[in-house]
Amino acid sequence: MSEIKKVRIPDIGDFKDVPVIEILVNVGDILKVEDSLITLESDKATIEVPSPYSGTVKEISVKAGDKVSEGSEILVMEVSAEQENKTITAKSDQTEETESDANVVSLKHEISTGIPSITQESFQSKQSQSPTQFEALDQPNHVAEVKPHAGPSVRRFARELGVDLSRIVGSGPKQRILKEDIQTFVKRELAKLQSTGLGSGVLDLLPWPRIDFAKFGPVELKPLSRIKQISGANLHRNWVMIPHVTQFDEADITDLEALRKEYNKSQREHGTKLTILAFLMKAATTALKKYPEFNASLDSSNEESCLVLKRYYHLGFAVDTPNGLVVPVIRDADQKGVITIADELGKLSSLAREGKLKPTDMQGASFTISSLGGIGGTAFTPIINAPEVAILGVSQASLKPIYRNGEFIPRLIIPLSLSYDHRVIDGASAVRFTSHLASILADMRLALF
Repeated sequence: MSEIKKVRIPDIGDFKDVPVIEILVNVGDILKVEDSLITLESDKATIEVPSPYSGTVKEISVKAGDKVSEGSEILVMEVSAEQENKTITAKSDQTEETESDANVVSLKHEISTGIPSITQESFQSKQSQSPTQFEALDQPNHVAEVKPHAGPSVRRFARELGVDLSRIVGSGPKQRILKEDIQTFVKRELAKLQSTGLGSGVLDLLPWPRIDFAKFGPVELKPLSRIKQISGANLHRNWVMIPHVTQFDEADITDLEALRKEYNKSQREHGTKLTILAFLMKAATTALKKYPEFNASLDSSNEESCLVLKRYYHLGFAVDTPNGLVVPVIRDADQKGVITIADELGKLSSLAREGKLKPTDMQGASFTISSLGGIGGTAFTPIINAPEVAILGVSQASLKPIYRNGEFIPRLIIPLSLSYDHRVIDGASAVRFTSHLASILADMRLALF
C-alpha cells in the first residue's frame, strides 16, 4: 500500500525567497532518505535540500530560477509502506550530521601544510573490508559515470575541503560516499603529494612514461651528479610552485665595455680583472633599492600572506661547474665597489669549480643573477631561486645598429631576461625595473646616487 506525500522546504534558517539554482531529480526517480532534491543559493551559502522519504518522484513543483522559502512545495512523492519502514531505519542510522567540525579544521590544516593530522588506523578497517572500492581513488583522471551518491552533510564536507566527489567511490551501501571515504581520499592524495616533493600543491598528471630505450639502439647510462640531483629537485619545485613571468629587455653597454677594457688594460699585471657581471651586480643593487619588492620573499605561513622586504643586498650568481650549477653569494654588494665585487666573484668562482665552497658561501641570497654572456645566446627564462621572488638572466652582448639623430650607429647591446613571481610583482613593475637597470648600465654614474 502506498501513500502520496508532498515534500516541502524544511527549516533553512533565516532565509526567505531563496533562488533554486539546480533541480537534482527527475520524475520517475526512485529516491532514498537524504538523497539531494534541489540546490538553493543564498547570499551566504549554497544549500542542498535532502529527501525526507524513500519513494518515487511523481511530480516536481519547482524549476530552476524559482524563489522558495520554508514550507514551499518542492515535489510530490509516492511512498510505500515498505519504503516508509526503510525511511525510519535510515533515519535511525544517520550519524553524519553529528560528526564534529573538528574533522574539517583538521583536514584543512592537513591540506594546507601537507602534514597528515588524522591517523591512518581509523580507516584501515574500512579499507580492508572493501579494497577494490578504493582502487578508483588512485586513478588521477577518474570520472564517475553517474552523479556521486552522497548525503548533504557529506557534500558540504567535501566542498569545505575542495574535494571532487566524482573521483571517489563510496564504501557505503550501493557505493554511498561517507565522510570516512573523503578523509581517506585526502590522505592518499597527501601521501602522493609528499612522495613527489611538491609541497602543498597538487598536480593531477599522467604517470611518467617508462620506455626501454635500448630496444631502439645503443644507450649509455650516466648517473646525475649529486649537485644536479639536489638542484634538479629544487628547480622542479620552484618552476611548479611559482607563477613565473619573464620580462625581456636590452641595455646599451657600449660606454661601459669601453671603460671595462680600459681599466683591465691599465691594470693588466697587478689589478683585478673587471667583468660585466661585476658592473651588473653594482647596478642591480641600485635598482633593487629603488624597487624593493624585487629584493623580497613571500611569506605564506599565516592566513594572510605578507612580503618580507630585505634591507640587505646579498646577490647570488650562477656558476657553471663540471658537476653542475652552484650559486655562491656576494654579501652586502651595495656596500662594495665594482673592483671589490669583481675580486670576490673571481675567488668564489674558483672555489665553486674546485668544489670547495662552504655552505655559508651559498646562503642568504636576496636576488640572483645568471649570466650566460660568456657562452652565447640571445635570451632565456631563468627559474626563480626560492624563496627569492626574481632572478636576472643575462645573455651575450652583440653589436646592433641603433637609430640616433637621423642615422644608424653601432652600439653594444646586452639582452636582459628578468623572471619574476607574478604573485608579488606585476608586469608594469618588471618593465620599470629592467628599464631603470638598463639606464644605469648605460651610464654607471647613476649607481653613485
